[in-house]
Amino acid sequence: MANNPIITVNNLVKKYGDFTAVNGISFEVYEGEIFGLLGPNGAGKTTTLEIIETLRDKTSGDIVVDGFNIDTDAASIKQRIGVQLQAAGYYPNLNLTELIHLFSGLYGVTVSPIAMLEKVALTDKAKAKYKELSGGQKQRFSIATTLINNPRIVFLDEPTTGLDPQARRNLWDLIREIRNNGTTVVITTHYMDEAEVLCDRVAFVDGGHVIGINTPDNFIDELVASGFERDKQVKKANLEDVFIHKTGKDLREA
Repeated sequence: MANNPIITVNNLVKKYGDFTAVNGISFEVYEGEIFGLLGPNGAGKTTTLEIIETLRDKTSGDIVVDGFNIDTDAASIKQRIGVQLQAAGYYPNLNLTELIHLFSGLYGVTVSPIAMLEKVALTDKAKAKYKELSGGQKQRFSIATTLINNPRIVFLDEPTTGLDPQARRNLWDLIREIRNNGTTVVITTHYMDEAEVLCDRVAFVDGGHVIGINTPDNFIDELVASGFERDKQVKKANLEDVFIHKTGKDLREA
């Protein structure tokens, strides 16, 4: 993976009256990586992403996405990114084929609904209504909609929240596949094991600041080198691994 920045954020500030939600955030996302933006609720993660996605105005700072400045080329940025919608963004009574036709029309592109659903293993649900899908299927479909315009970058906001272990692991595989096909992925998650497994690099955000950027392995090695020890001996597997081993990774969403 070459260290070519596809997103550059420099001294980003967002104020709401007297409250500063984002206070001088700077970071780069490299082309072809899975980049995690991590931090507690209220840290400024979502606001930062919404500004990069052109969904929210900034107070000050500079942002360049795939060579385009957000101040002068927001329309070009929109054409190059895919943003995962939350469940409220879908018409529940439309089937998946109809929804993909709808979104492709909004993007001004022509795609094959079956080809898009094949990317996320949902071809058997082409005629199912959105409201009839399981949690994991809804999340996979939401990721499919981010790929409709063949984006250079996709933004996934807590994509595995509420999923069972099988659906969660399968979504991990899908996210890796998207990256392996050449798309840069920016992800937020509250699951640190997920970030450790998926992300090439992570940035920790707190109080509107970036407080550290590194690879997960380097962050962990630094902490261990400082003398940190877990209270409980670390095992080579965890209970989720046991769950997957005993029940298998097959999707069970009927």
